[in-house]
Amino acid sequence: MNTTTNGSSCSTQLNPTAEKIEKTFAYCLIFVVSLVGNSLIAIIVYKTQTMRKPINYFITNMAMSDLLYPIFLFPKNLTDLYVDYQWLISGPLGQALCKLVPFLVNVSGAVSIQSLVLIAVDRFGAVVFPLRSPLISSKLCPFFILATWIVALAVISPYLFAFQTVEHADGDVSCDRQWSEAFGDSSEVNYFLSGYVVFYYIPTALLIILYSIIVIKLKTQKIPGEQSNNAEEQRAKRNRNVLTMAIAIVLGSLLCWIPYSITYLLLMLDWDRWYCDIRLYYKIAYVVAVSNCAINPCICFIFSGNYRQGLKRLLKCFNAAQE
Repeated sequence: MNTTTNGSSCSTQLNPTAEKIEKTFAYCLIFVVSLVGNSLIAIIVYKTQTMRKPINYFITNMAMSDLLYPIFLFPKNLTDLYVDYQWLISGPLGQALCKLVPFLVNVSGAVSIQSLVLIAVDRFGAVVFPLRSPLISSKLCPFFILATWIVALAVISPYLFAFQTVEHADGDVSCDRQWSEAFGDSSEVNYFLSGYVVFYYIPTALLIILYSIIVIKLKTQKIPGEQSNNAEEQRAKRNRNVLTMAIAIVLGSLLCWIPYSITYLLLMLDWDRWYCDIRLYYKIAYVVAVSNCAINPCICFIFSGNYRQGLKRLLKCFNAAQE
């Protein structure tokens, strides 16, 4: 949505200079942390044999999808701040990028939420059915990971048809969503509402149910006594540590995306009515939402000793290579 055009009709304006400075700082910080953090997550899992487990594969899958934000979204957002939403690349390449940027960014979000569900299913099996074989084995992980991308690419594919470069009377070119021209007037709201239900609200409900069952199971488990097997105690401790990280990732994602999802749906249903009232909240919520791609790797390093140890090993290798 073009916030510039609609925002100009509001009686109260934000300070444009201050907004540019604040957003530039925020986008640059998120860009660096996301690019470095998610890349490190993937490298650590790849180089550490003991971490090649389903939950780490799914975290890596989420990290790879989050990398689409610093690669495609933030360069566009920074450019929009200073050229007033003009599309600087013309011709076939400009048309292709106009379609690919919003397409891949939304694919990233769809892959991330599916990865969160797979992580929850993995933890559910490990805690609730500890003596059974894993619900998702390491051999099946590639198929589930591939499925997350196939589903996301298929569901988000309408973006490839809806986004087009538009040349205006003054000669400026913009990249706009022309949904009505591509699919008709009545399909846009239905598509986005159903998308939010399928890729946000249903997964959120499923995550709450699965993690509630897991927490209840852990609380009702028999506390190991002196005669208990030491291996069982260590297994239970590892489960709790991994579960803490998984829950932190989910909570981080929900806290980042809930404010934006609410404001976006309000604007989608009635832009003219809501934009002037919640435009500042919407802009802040958007920055918070996209910051999730930088928060996820930070959570992994904060809550997981394995990721911290992997990072230390990488830094030692880097220092040794410099010497």
